[in-house]
Amino acid sequence: MNPRTCIVTRQSLDPAELIRFVRDPENRVVPDLKRRLPGRGAHVSISREAVETAVKRRLFARAFRVAVETPADLGAMVDRLLASQAMGSLGLARKAGQLVAGAAKVEGAVRTGRAVGLLQSLEAAEDGMRKIEAVRRARQRETGHPVARFRLFGTDEISLALGGGNVIHAAILAGDAGSAALKRLEALARYRGEFPDEAIDGAVRGDSSPEH
Repeated sequence: MNPRTCIVTRQSLDPAELIRFVRDPENRVVPDLKRRLPGRGAHVSISREAVETAVKRRLFARAFRVAVETPADLGAMVDRLLASQAMGSLGLARKAGQLVAGAAKVEGAVRTGRAVGLLQSLEAAEDGMRKIEAVRRARQRETGHPVARFRLFGTDEISLALGGGNVIHAAILAGDAGSAALKRLEALARYRGEFPDEAIDGAVRGDSSPEH
C-alpha cells in the first residue's frame, strides 16, 4: 500500500501505522479504522497523543480543506473503538480454538511453542505472572522468537470478551483468528503507548495495524 502522511508529524508512513479519519454526512470527523469509508481521508499516527494534538491544533480542518466539527473526545473515542475491536477479536479467537485461558493452560501453550501472544489482567497477581514470565523468557532464549505480552484490560473486561469465567491469564495461539487478535492488541497497545513486552530487552515490533 502507498505511504500516507501523518497530519501531525508530517512523516510518511505505511497505512498500517496510521489511523484514517473521514468526514461523516454531518461534517463531523470520525475514525475509519478499517479504511473502507468513502471520501477524502486524513491520517494520524497510531497514538492517542497524536490524535489529541490534531484536535487541539485543528489540523483536521486543514487536512480536509474545509471547516469540520471535531469531537473534543476524539482521542477517547478511538481508544474505545480499538478496545472494542480487540475484545471482539479475542472472542473470535477463542471460538476458533486459538485462545486458551487459565494459568496452567497458558503456561503449557508457551512451553510448547503454541502461544504467539499473552494477555494478562491488570489485576493479575505478581506470583502468577512471575511463573508464566519465567517460562516465556526460557522459551524465547531457546528459540530466539519473542512472545508478545499485553496488559490492557481488567479481569472483568477479559472475562466478558471470552464469554464468562474469571480470566486473568490467556494465551493467543497461532492461526488466522489468533493473528487477527494479536494485531488488534498490538494496535491498541501502540495507541496507548503501552507497547507489548516482546523481547527480553524490551524491543517492540513496528508492524501493528488496527486491521486484520
